[in-house]
Amino acid sequence: LGDVYKRQPKSDPDEEKFKELLNEIKEKRAEYNAKQEAEKEENLKRKLAIIEEIKSIVSDPDNINKQYNRIQQLQQEFKAIGEVPAAHVTETWKSYQKATESFYDLLKMNKELRDYDFKKNLEAKQQLCAEAESLDSVEDVVLAFRKLQDLHNQWREIGPVAKEVREELWARFKEASAKINKKYQAFFEGRKEKEKENEAAKIALCERIEAIDIDSLKSFAKWDEATKIIIGLQEEWKKLGFASRKVNADLFARFRATCDKFFARKAEFFKAMKEEFAANLEKKIALCEQAEALKDSTDWKKTTEKMIALQREWKTIGPVVKKHSDSVWKRFIAACDYFFDQKNKQTSSVHQTEHANLAAKREIINAINALVADETETDGEKKVRELMKRWQEIGHVPFKEKDKIYAEYKAATAKAFEKFGMKEAQGGLGGFEATLSNSSQDKIYRERERLVRAYEQKCNELKTYENNLGFFNAQSKGGNSMLKEVERRIQKIKEELALLEQKIKMIDEKL
Repeated sequence: LGDVYKRQPKSDPDEEKFKELLNEIKEKRAEYNAKQEAEKEENLKRKLAIIEEIKSIVSDPDNINKQYNRIQQLQQEFKAIGEVPAAHVTETWKSYQKATESFYDLLKMNKELRDYDFKKNLEAKQQLCAEAESLDSVEDVVLAFRKLQDLHNQWREIGPVAKEVREELWARFKEASAKINKKYQAFFEGRKEKEKENEAAKIALCERIEAIDIDSLKSFAKWDEATKIIIGLQEEWKKLGFASRKVNADLFARFRATCDKFFARKAEFFKAMKEEFAANLEKKIALCEQAEALKDSTDWKKTTEKMIALQREWKTIGPVVKKHSDSVWKRFIAACDYFFDQKNKQTSSVHQTEHANLAAKREIINAINALVADETETDGEKKVRELMKRWQEIGHVPFKEKDKIYAEYKAATAKAFEKFGMKEAQGGLGGFEATLSNSSQDKIYRERERLVRAYEQKCNELKTYENNLGFFNAQSKGGNSMLKEVERRIQKIKEELALLEQKIKMIDEKL
């Protein structure tokens, strides 16, 4: 019980650490984004100032040639400035391109310099086109998209090219960009779809774990079975990826709360059972003391009634912990057996009759075994039925011999039933009732005492099998066959208990 009581899954420290790190990353990312936006605003002001200066130079065509070096310097400064806010990227780039193109269009007196710049810009933009086209083979879609944004920034910073190739060159770069953008969009749509699937799967796991009826778990075996289900659902949860950000944390909190509730209730159950077992032990010890106080009494009738009453009360008390179960039962039954043994010794005539009955029953067992061994027997069932009827007519045997002789009889009749195709039901309660009708009250008392002992033993055996049922690992080698055998034994014991209850009830109705 102690080991089973302590087995409770612990919270996942890795997941708690992950949540702390995730919050820290979110805070740092927010700080970083704010800083980046401030820098972009400053960059926008600087770039707009450069554009205005270029426009000012273009507006003075008489001195256009003298300003070439200044234009080159302004272009270098423009390139060196970082990103601007996304809302102004296109507008700023277009204004810059228009201003610089206007400058070179006016620079008719220095065509060679203009053509040289166009050539360098063409080579640079062709290189960017090639790099953009190579991104199509990059497996990491997010990485490819980020690199593409960098290429676009470089494209904007490079000056113009000759008019006759501008559209063609831009179309090439735009086509390569479109492929990467399409992959990026598909990637996020796929991730969004996967998050939806994970959300549905996590909701299903929450519903499955919430559907477990904790109030119906009344035994160790049931709690162990439910615990395996819970742990299995937790393993399934760990294998799932994230759901969408807006529901992922709530789903985890919902799932975790149900798990915590289950294991808290399990701890309460094991604590309560431990207390109940202790209370049951106290009650059984009290019955032992009462039986021990009565065992030397010679008032046979009244004491017999009291002993039977104690046995009835014993039957109503629940189980105790395994380490005390056998010892307390042996103590109780020892006192009962001692009393009935002493009672039997006082009636010598009964003693002689019982020995005669024992001999007669042994003759019947031998006769049944002989019929089973006779391969030429053709009327075996009829003869066995006659022998069984004679058995029922014979009275009780010595108390110490009754269990042994009855076991031999059951073994012999079982072989006969199998050989002659007989149905055991025909030899059931009807014969038992007939035996009661022909027995004295003293014999009926003794038969009831035997049945109560048998019932208690079967109850203890059933409890042992049920407690052990939860510890079998059906996935291990031979696990399935062992599990099935235990389940078969449990069913057989329940049937035997039902028959014993009927027989005890029949006796109680006659007493």
